[in-house]
Amino acid sequence: MCLGALVDAGAKFNAIKKLLSQIPIAGYTISARRVMRAGISSTKVDVIVVDKRGHAHSETRKWKDIRAIVNKSVLPERIKQKGLAIFRNLFEAEGKVHGEPFDSVHLHELGATDCIVDIFGTLIGMDVLGIEKVVVSPINLGSGTVHTAHGILPVPTPATIELLKGFPVYSSEIQFELTTPTGAVILKTLASSSTSFPCMSVETIGYGAGNREITRMPNVLRLSVGRPYPADGATDNSVMVMETNIDDMNPQYYEGAMKKLFAAGALDVFLENIIMKKGRPAVKLTAIVGDNEADKIADILFRETTTIGIRFYRAERKVLDREIKKIKTKYGLIRFKISRLRGKIMTCTPEYEDVRSISEKTNIPAREIVRELAGCK
Repeated sequence: MCLGALVDAGAKFNAIKKLLSQIPIAGYTISARRVMRAGISSTKVDVIVVDKRGHAHSETRKWKDIRAIVNKSVLPERIKQKGLAIFRNLFEAEGKVHGEPFDSVHLHELGATDCIVDIFGTLIGMDVLGIEKVVVSPINLGSGTVHTAHGILPVPTPATIELLKGFPVYSSEIQFELTTPTGAVILKTLASSSTSFPCMSVETIGYGAGNREITRMPNVLRLSVGRPYPADGATDNSVMVMETNIDDMNPQYYEGAMKKLFAAGALDVFLENIIMKKGRPAVKLTAIVGDNEADKIADILFRETTTIGIRFYRAERKVLDREIKKIKTKYGLIRFKISRLRGKIMTCTPEYEDVRSISEKTNIPAREIVRELAGCK
């Protein structure tokens, strides 16, 4: 439903399929079609996994299997890291529920090819649309029971409710599983929650269809894509600043920790050299995060660094309206980050990952490419 909503909102399905083909998995087909759900025209994306005889089947994989598949792909690094963060959260939730270490638990149907395609298809669709921030309303879980590889389980399933700790959830008492573990882990990793519709200028709307009609409500996921409002000036909002002093960690570990913090939704992460008591050199790691991200960012800091304590406080900030726009250049399409104040362009900077890729292909120094691309129209 996430992928269907993104396609319905304008993400090119063929572009998503092309990038999905960069993942070394086979034995599946993916298609998109228009359907009606309670009178609402929606996009239904189907992922069908078949064996060599053409029969539907479900694979089982462990964390190491998923990680190997992702690392072998040639997807952009930003998508790889977000995908690994999603799957790690999923494995950890399943491990906690079943009382097993996360790296030994089997995900059964959740670890199968269709799950990989759903998750990475969603990440690719978000990247295609240039989505930088996701906010979700209170989440309807449904009710009743559902058949799984572990037998009949209550709705929400144990993994789903484990993943959604900290999010506002409810049940409309519809006898149907309205939120699956796959959907829950996408929200946990990529989204923050809000009890009201965010102040934004809506530009496109997409509806992703579920498998069947249900009573009392349309079985669709609605996605509204737009920009913060007001769009022509600086926007005021608050963030959480989280910081910790570390004096006993191998410096080689910081890069991996920072990648995982960014993949989990940190707005910024930076390091500072400091001197602690008794003249000990140390590093202060600071992460700036959204209001609802503190718990999962803290989990990553405790897991990926040697810290035993984190300070955090709320701070106000003023930010310019920003967008990611693909611009045609002599080197091809390049993503630029454009900021505006009251409609006037203040900065226009090429994305470094794109510049680095061009530099590697052409052997032209990155700084020369940036100099050529200075300014944009």
